[in-house]
Amino acid sequence: MMYESNPILDKLPGHLKQYIKPQNYSDYTATNQAVWRYVMRKNVDYLTTVAHTSYIEGLQKTGISIDHIPNMYGMNRILKDLGWAAVAVDGFIPPAAFMEFQAYNVLVIASDIRQLEHIEYTPAPDIIHEGAGHAPIIANPEYAEYLRRFGEIGCKAVSSAKDFELYEAVRHLSIIKEAKGTDPLEIDKAEKHIEELQDNMGAPSEMALIRNLHWWTVEYGLIGSIDKPRIYGAGLLSSIGESAWCMTDEVKKIPYSIAAAHTPFDITKPQPQLFVTPDFAFLSQVLEDFANTMALRTGGLKGIKKLIHSKELGTIELSTGLQVSGNFEYVIAYEGKPVYFQTVGKSALAFREKELVGQDTNTHTTGFGSPIGRLKGINIAIEEMSPRDLKAYKIYEGEEITLDFEGDINVSGKIITGTRNLQGQIILITFENCTVTHQGKTLFKSDTELYNMAIGEHIVSAYNGPADVKSFDLLDHELSQTSTSESNNSENGLDIYYQQIRDFREGTNTTISRNKVFNEVKQKFPNDWLLSVELYELAVRNGDTNFALEIKTHLEAIKQKHSKLEQLIDDGLALADTPA
Repeated sequence: MMYESNPILDKLPGHLKQYIKPQNYSDYTATNQAVWRYVMRKNVDYLTTVAHTSYIEGLQKTGISIDHIPNMYGMNRILKDLGWAAVAVDGFIPPAAFMEFQAYNVLVIASDIRQLEHIEYTPAPDIIHEGAGHAPIIANPEYAEYLRRFGEIGCKAVSSAKDFELYEAVRHLSIIKEAKGTDPLEIDKAEKHIEELQDNMGAPSEMALIRNLHWWTVEYGLIGSIDKPRIYGAGLLSSIGESAWCMTDEVKKIPYSIAAAHTPFDITKPQPQLFVTPDFAFLSQVLEDFANTMALRTGGLKGIKKLIHSKELGTIELSTGLQVSGNFEYVIAYEGKPVYFQTVGKSALAFREKELVGQDTNTHTTGFGSPIGRLKGINIAIEEMSPRDLKAYKIYEGEEITLDFEGDINVSGKIITGTRNLQGQIILITFENCTVTHQGKTLFKSDTELYNMAIGEHIVSAYNGPADVKSFDLLDHELSQTSTSESNNSENGLDIYYQQIRDFREGTNTTISRNKVFNEVKQKFPNDWLLSVELYELAVRNGDTNFALEIKTHLEAIKQKHSKLEQLIDDGLALADTPA
């Protein structure tokens, strides 16, 4: 096992465990630690005044340190008291998988960390965003339940083929943007590709809509009043630039509602507007309102058509509770209702999320098709028939029978047996020597293969993924080898100096000459600013006024040459000048 498990993680199904990767804490460089410490010191200092009170309290409850990148094992020991766990994953993972982790009370944390060049913001998931943004807020019970419920509903949302293409493009951009030495032209090309995809998505899928809700709440949510909102979204909590900018009048504040689901976002740019929820409980109310619009709860012809359009593994549940999982190929409709459906490839049948014996993918290797609805001229559905009714209509073991369904679906064959649910309803009838036709066209015919006919008058639910995850082989993810923890500083020698100053500050080696380190860094790495900020902090703490002034003069020179660093340097100096 690549990670230290616990009772919560033990419950994860195998298809989620495939995304977990080892954190390898020793891979973090001293520069990585300095980046974490700078962002955390800056954020905590500022967020104390603008973040929801649960954030600062949560930092303590979840064991997130300002001075050290969190160790996943240590976090889990503390999170278990909140009923949660955390795992390191491979950057961006599919949205459905990300949300399913939440449904199991597991925080997904990208273990890589942004480069110093992207210290303010990165589109790539990293441990600053996940660990410092998401983790603290789950200490609030109402929000934690919202997060879990969101995952439970979100992982059932039906996607489209274009959603997956966009996901792959965003994942690619996140990897190359944080990888050292990437050609800027390649990054520009990847960003333009994402823009093209976003402009040509067509009608948004359920997954696209619920991802919008996730973005405007979990990632970029504000809470309280429009006039005095506070931050709770992880994207804002982990961005030292946007957390301040979002509080200005330049960012429009809108009362949170289900309209947020139809408000798209651009991951590569600052957000022009944000939504404000009055409290965490209201988030759950809007989530349930949205869930009521999903095929998960509406089913019907629209629901199965969504699955067909998605081209992904999905499930329909019939009014008997029978669940059919597979890749849905087509549906035949009559008077606005589905009367026949067909899957292609491996399919399986289940009841209450448990696969039916003998109805696995080995039985249904090439697909599964069945009529649904009522029989012609009979005002009682098959599922509502008592044993006496079934016998009267000759739907009985050993009978040669022809069943004419509404919509001109015809099933002829010899009944072998029937399968019932726990309420005694017939949910499956098995035939031999069976032929299924629609308006004279043969849909199924075999003298040797048994035919299983699903029983159900309506499709009550349609959703992403299989009913029983054990029915399908879902292990198809390969962990990437790219690690953004790697640092150019390690190769050019700068990281050695970062480590020396870190050791001095933490008392593991107090014999180091800070003046010597400063002079060598100034000579060899004249554009590095963060280590000089750390040296300035130590000089101020030790009352070395002359040394502090020398460092400040050097930093002023860097600001003159690199205007983009001005705010970062000024903020670092201000933190150092603030009494502890």
